[in-house]
Amino acid sequence: MFELSAVALSKSPTTSREECADDHNASPLSTTFYEDTCPEAEAIIFAWVDRAVSEDPRMAASLLRLHFHDCFGCDASVLLDDIEGFVGEKTAGPNLNSLRGFEVVDAIKSELETVCPSTVSCADILASAARDSVLVSGGPGWDVLMGRRDSLGASRDAANNNIPAPNSTVEILVAKFQSAGLTLNDMVALSGAHTLGKARCPTFRSRLAGSAHSTGPKVNLEFLQSLQQLCSGPDSNSTLAELDLVTPATFDNQYYVNLVSGEGLLQSDQVLFAGDDRTRQIVESYAEDPMTFFEDFKLSMVRMGSLGPLTGKEGEIRRNCRIAN
Repeated sequence: MFELSAVALSKSPTTSREECADDHNASPLSTTFYEDTCPEAEAIIFAWVDRAVSEDPRMAASLLRLHFHDCFGCDASVLLDDIEGFVGEKTAGPNLNSLRGFEVVDAIKSELETVCPSTVSCADILASAARDSVLVSGGPGWDVLMGRRDSLGASRDAANNNIPAPNSTVEILVAKFQSAGLTLNDMVALSGAHTLGKARCPTFRSRLAGSAHSTGPKVNLEFLQSLQQLCSGPDSNSTLAELDLVTPATFDNQYYVNLVSGEGLLQSDQVLFAGDDRTRQIVESYAEDPMTFFEDFKLSMVRMGSLGPLTGKEGEIRRNCRIAN
C-alpha cells in the first residue's frame, strides 16, 4: 500500500490539519521553486504523464503509487536500481513485480536534463507526476510543493517493514501513518488512491478466506464469490482485479461507495468501513460527498509529500533517476 520510510519525524501525529497546513509556510519546499531555474518543468512532466496515461490508462495508478511508495521522505529512493554492492527497494516484497512506470520517469528526467541540466530532482518528478496522474484521470489538481533532493541510498528493509500489508487491520494502518506524522483522517483520504489501479489475487486472498461461511450486513457474498471465481484458475497468482470495478480509470469517490457496499478489493480497504466506527464515518462522508473527499485528498497529499524530504544541501540532484551520481 504505502511505504513509510525510516526517516524519524518530529511532528506529532495529533497535530491538526490546519496547523500542518500553516507549517508549509515555513517549509523549504515551495510551489515556485523552479520558477527561475526551470520554469518549463511542470509543463514537461504533465505532457509526459498525459501521453503515458492516454496510451495506458493504468499508468495513472502506477505513477501515483510510485510517489506513495517513495514517501514519507519522498527522496526518490524507490527509483534506484540494484547494482553491485548496493541493494535498492525495487526487490522489496511490496514492490517486486508490482511497481511500474519507471520508464515514464526516465523519459521525463531525460527531457528535463536536456532543458535544465542537474536542476529538477527525481523526487520532485514523482510528486508532480502523482498530481498530474490524478488530474488527467478526472480528479482534482493542487499546487505541488517542490524543492526535494534525491537520496544517495535506499532501504530495502524499510520498504519491507513499513509498507502496510493488504490484510492490515485499522489499528495497524493508523499506527503506520501516525508514526510518520499523519492522522487517521489522512490515512482514510489517502486510501482513496485505490480508486485507480489493479491488484493481483494473492494480495486479496485474505479477503476471500472463509467467505463461503460469512454472514452479516457488511459482507457482500456475491462480490466475494466473484473474486473467488476470478482467482480459482491455475495462473491466478498473476491474475489482476480492478481496485474499483465500477469506474476503474476515473479518479472519483466510487472507492468509498464500494466500501459501503462491501466491495472493497483488499482487506485493508474494506476494514475502513467494517472495522472501526471512526473510519466508517469518514468513509460514509466521502461516499456521500465527492468534493469533501477531493479537498481532504489534496491536503493529505501535500502533507505526505512534505514530511521529511531532503532539502538544501542534503542528498543530490540525480542526473539519472536509477543511479546515484
